[in-house]
Formats: sequence, structure tokens, C-alpha cells
Amino acid sequence: MSRFLPLTIHFVNGGTMVVSSIADAKKALGRTWKSKDSPAYRKAARLVEDATNGICRPAIAFAAFKKAAAEQGLLEHAGPSAALSMLDQLSSRNGKGPPK
Repeated sequence: MSRFLPLTIHFVNGGTMVVSSIADAKKALGRTWKSKDSPAYRKAARLVEDATNGICRPAIAFAAFKKAAAEQGLLEHAGPSAALSMLDQLSSRNGKGPPK
């Protein structure tokens, strides 16, 4: 089981990759990005390496990776999960009871 919720990354060359671990993030950072010189990319690369070496919490490194991907427009925007959609439907009933 993955440690993090999966992110779909769309690389500049048209490839995609699902990233759900620090190992995946490290592989993804080696692929084609818009700018590997951007501060967010460099920070993510450093923190992912630190997490791999056990000197950074994986959650911090993964968040930095997600931020870098989002800033470069590589992160696929996922819709709400099925569970969240069900919760939205239930809460929109405003106490009208279960469906018939």
C-alpha cells in the first residue's frame, strides 16, 4: 500500500507517471520538467533525497514534490473521490432522510 495519496504527473514530453511514494517522487524528479532550475523543484529534489537518506520526514518531502509539480503545471487535478461525492450527496439532502 502506498504511503501517500497518488498524484498523476504529466511531464513536458507527454509522458505520465503516478507518484505515491518517495521512491516514485525521486524517479519522477529525474524525468522531463519545465524547469529543473526553479526554486520549488530544487527544494523538492533536495528534500526527497534527504527523505531517502532518512534525514527528512517523508511527508515534508512529498508535500514539496507536490508543490513543485503544481507550480510547473504538471500535476493532474483529480476530481473528488467517490466517497467525497457520496458525502456531498448525503449532506445536500438537508435531513430529508434516506432515498427511496
